[in-house]
Amino acid sequence: MTKLTAIITTFNEEGHIADAIDSVSWADEILVIDSFSTDRTLELAKEKGVTIIQREYVGPSDQKNFAIEQAKHNWILILDADERCTQELKIEIQNLLGKGDTLNGYSIQRKNFFLGKEIKYSGWQKDFVIRLIKKGAARYNNVQVHEKMLVDGRIGQLQNKLLHYTCRDLDHFLERQRRYARWGAQDRKLYMKRPSIFWLLFIKPAWKFKQYYFLKLGFLDGWRGLVISATAAWTIFLRGVYLI
Repeated sequence: MTKLTAIITTFNEEGHIADAIDSVSWADEILVIDSFSTDRTLELAKEKGVTIIQREYVGPSDQKNFAIEQAKHNWILILDADERCTQELKIEIQNLLGKGDTLNGYSIQRKNFFLGKEIKYSGWQKDFVIRLIKKGAARYNNVQVHEKMLVDGRIGQLQNKLLHYTCRDLDHFLERQRRYARWGAQDRKLYMKRPSIFWLLFIKPAWKFKQYYFLKLGFLDGWRGLVISATAAWTIFLRGVYLI
């Protein structure tokens, strides 16, 4: 069977790292790329016997592209620490690599959990990410937020899902969204002309809430859908503030 490297990027993920590693324990190599965690992340990872590389964090694309280059094997599965590879997904990947007839990359749908419950709507219902790739045929684009994998050639889609536990608590979620707003503004400053303040601070946030809560059925996720939709609007508003 073709050998596989699993990559997990971390910073202060003591609550996730052990389970994330266990979910890919079947991989031929596991790399943890750590951004100098100050909690027990490294201690817990060392107990699992994985390879740990510490590197200063510049951005998600930069960190993961570096990690890809460190992999020993030609096929790579990339996980965030808050994600889990299920048994069904493991079997599907093993069967795929065992056949040898593969493309250069595969997208995987994520099953997202927010504050203890699966989110089925709220704009998260079609959350596909390219995470299984052939080394040398794929890299992330150079952005700070919502990075995308760019694959040379055709990609496929796996049938089974990754589990994604999006945040530890509401404070963690809000801090992450604030960071995304700042990074998103940095990305946009490189190419966009400055639009009107009214558009940035009123029209776009209002549209984002309408999109997530009504058009993407966030109201069906109960109060969690309202929180997700309102926070999405707040993130767009804050991004506009950073752009002014």
